[in-house]
Amino acid sequence: MIDPRAIIDPSAKIGENVEIGPWTIVGPDVEIGDDCVIASHVVLKGPTVMGKGNKIYQFSSVGEDTPDLKYKGESTRLIIGENNVIREGVTIHRGTVQDRGETVIGNNNLLMAYAHVGHDSVVGNHCIMVNNSALAGHVILGDWTILSGYALVHQFCKLGAHSFLGMGAAVGKDVPAYVTVTGNPGEPKGVNSEGLKRRGFSSEAVSDIRRAYKLIYRQGLTTDEALERLEEMAQKTPEVQLLVDSIRQSARGIVR
Repeated sequence: MIDPRAIIDPSAKIGENVEIGPWTIVGPDVEIGDDCVIASHVVLKGPTVMGKGNKIYQFSSVGEDTPDLKYKGESTRLIIGENNVIREGVTIHRGTVQDRGETVIGNNNLLMAYAHVGHDSVVGNHCIMVNNSALAGHVILGDWTILSGYALVHQFCKLGAHSFLGMGAAVGKDVPAYVTVTGNPGEPKGVNSEGLKRRGFSSEAVSDIRRAYKLIYRQGLTTDEALERLEEMAQKTPEVQLLVDSIRQSARGIVR
C-alpha cells in the first residue's frame, strides 16, 4: 500500500489501509488517518493531523510553512478532518502564532486543482473550492460555501454558510449566509436559491430567505433596522437566524 519509492519520516504516524504513491514525501510530525489515499509527488509536512478517508492528488503541498513575513519558524499546525478530496496542485499552509496557530479543514470538502488555503484559515464542512480559487490568511468559510474558479478572498473575511462566489469574484468584505456574490470588487447578486433547494430547504424557507435578502439590500434600511426585522422573521423561519448571526458576527462589514 506504501510505494517503496515514497520517503516517510520515521516519526510520521500512518493509519491502517493507507495508500501512498511513489515520490511522495511525508515529513516528521505528520499523522495520516485510516483509509487515506495519497497519490504520487505529494509533499506532506507537519505538524499536520489528518483524519480518515481523505484523498490527496499529485503535486499538492499540504502543511507547508506560511510565507507570511510574521512567521519565524514557530511550531504551528494544520488539522484536516475526514473524507476530503484535495485535487492536483493544491497548497495548504499551517497557521501562525499571531492568530489561532492552526489552519483547519473540516469534513467532506472538495478542493479542486490549484486551490490555495492560506494560514490560519478555517474551512467548514461540505465546501467546494473550484480550480485556482484562493483564501488569504485568516479566512473563515461556513459550511456548504462554494467558490467558483479563480475566486479570491481577502484576509480576515468571513463567508457565511451556503454562500456562493461566482467565477473570478474578489471579496474584501464579509459575505452573509446564503448570499451569491459576483464581480471584482464582489457585489451581492441575490440568494443561492438553487444550492438551498439541492440541500433540502423547503420552498417556504427559500422564499423567506429571499425576503430577508431584500430587507438587507433592497429596502434602503440601515443594517440595524434590517436586523431587527430579520429577527422577527426568524421566529417564524429559523433558517433566517443563520443569516442574522452571520451579519452580527461580521467585523469587516458585509458586501454591498
